[in-house]
Amino acid sequence: MKKKLILALATVMACVSFAGCGSSTASSAEGTSTEVVSDGEYTLAAEQTLKVNLGADPLTLDPQLNSAADGSHVINNAYEGLLREKDGEMVPAIAESYTVSEDGLVYTFQLREAKWSDGQAVTAGDFEFAWKRGADPKTASEYMYIFESANILNAKEIGTGEKSIDELGVKAIDDKTLEVTLSVPTDFFTQLCAYPSMMPVRADMVDNEGGWAKDPAKAISNGPFVLSEYKMGDQLIYVKNENYWNAENITLDKIVYYMIVDESTSHTKYTAGELDINEFIPLDEMPKLIAEDPTFYILPKIGTYYYAFNMNTPELQDARVRKALALAVDKEQIVNEVARAGEIAATGFMPNNVLDHEGNYFAEQSGDYGLSTKANVEEAKALLAEAGYPDGQGLPEIEILYNTSEKHKQIAEAIQEMLKQNLGVTVKLTNQEWAVFQETTNNNQFNHMARRGWIGDYNDPQTMLEIFESTNGQNIGRYSNAEFDNAMALARQTTGAERMEHLHEAHDILMEDMPMLPIFYYSYPIMVQDTVVDWAMTSTSKMWFGDVKMVVVEE
Repeated sequence: MKKKLILALATVMACVSFAGCGSSTASSAEGTSTEVVSDGEYTLAAEQTLKVNLGADPLTLDPQLNSAADGSHVINNAYEGLLREKDGEMVPAIAESYTVSEDGLVYTFQLREAKWSDGQAVTAGDFEFAWKRGADPKTASEYMYIFESANILNAKEIGTGEKSIDELGVKAIDDKTLEVTLSVPTDFFTQLCAYPSMMPVRADMVDNEGGWAKDPAKAISNGPFVLSEYKMGDQLIYVKNENYWNAENITLDKIVYYMIVDESTSHTKYTAGELDINEFIPLDEMPKLIAEDPTFYILPKIGTYYYAFNMNTPELQDARVRKALALAVDKEQIVNEVARAGEIAATGFMPNNVLDHEGNYFAEQSGDYGLSTKANVEEAKALLAEAGYPDGQGLPEIEILYNTSEKHKQIAEAIQEMLKQNLGVTVKLTNQEWAVFQETTNNNQFNHMARRGWIGDYNDPQTMLEIFESTNGQNIGRYSNAEFDNAMALARQTTGAERMEHLHEAHDILMEDMPMLPIFYYSYPIMVQDTVVDWAMTSTSKMWFGDVKMVVVEE
């Protein structure tokens, strides 16, 4: 039952799953191909309870209001959209089937017989309500833009106030038929049909603040698990949803999500068998785990770890200052000596595993924009002097804000030292707890630089670039460039090679302006006990526990 360590960094966007029956192929620690195979001969444990550490108390579990990875893990198992990703493919979920018009603009979904956890039928009207709720500016969802990303008809005009929410291109024809109209053909639209923002909610249960989703009395759901108990700052308990349409194939009885912030504590509980899944691992443990622990995995991830510059701060409005700070950071040193979990030093904002329309790596055609993985101290000092701050003189103290985490702290400390040594810049470090940090950064209330990580919502360059559009809710630094916005707008109006040209133009403009300091492209280190089989991670790094079984492992 022992599994070999998987280093799947070379795997592009394949759903990574480890099954009791079946196989998964990825590159191993030695760099060779390893096939993970289980023969299906195992004994189910008497207690079917899965214990997972979320690392923090999610700010919200409301599908339309959530914007964080921790909330997404929970929502992905409590709710179900029209489609669901399995083994890298989009498969029927609440939608039993769908058709697409010849011009690629109209999708008609036929819903299966499905119920909410309270026994009420799931209807097409629930989807229409949820999508309009998410796209409505009055909801103030950070992910309102995802409906524009999906090219749903009139989503952009609704966002700007030019049209009313009633004009969004989604309509319940009857209880079991949902019609979605797009403004242009969109190849990745079906990927977004499994996205949390597009999961259904019921009008009679939700509130504007999202508090209902943490209240067991109100948090009805249509996925395999339903909220049973919430202890603020401690744990969320979900139990099997007996009314789920596929309940007969759900083996788990309970999922306990813990909120352990301290990585050492989390790792200790994992090694003691008190946690079944843990992704919060002390950096100092990584080398040993990679070499020795078969329950430690490094999975692929589309995402970039970066620092956002506050473009409203006077001294950071000069692109030369921003570029100098970026050039002074030795990203190779950070990934090799600090992060140490298979990350890749960044030479742009676009991760190197994002594909274009022909299945080629988008970033290969972008170049490195002069950003070496090593620090370029000479050029950085020249730019800073040109901006009027020779050897850092006259530049105010720069503050780096990060959310509480030992890894974020160590990275910030490394960058603090690099900027001091290479540029003579004084850096102050400030940390905030996760919920406070989200409020601070989302409201552009940080002083200079804020830690940020962006994980792609689908496999397309647009998912990484659109967060820098002037009106995007994820644009925490408030970057604004009309040429960039125009290139993105043209990309939304075109297809194929022409569309990719516009996206390359947008990426070029972004990297010339440098409104962020890209540090590395993510990997996904995670530990999973051998007693857990059939767990899966989607291509956009959301955990799926609907197939999990807790088993007895022979020593």
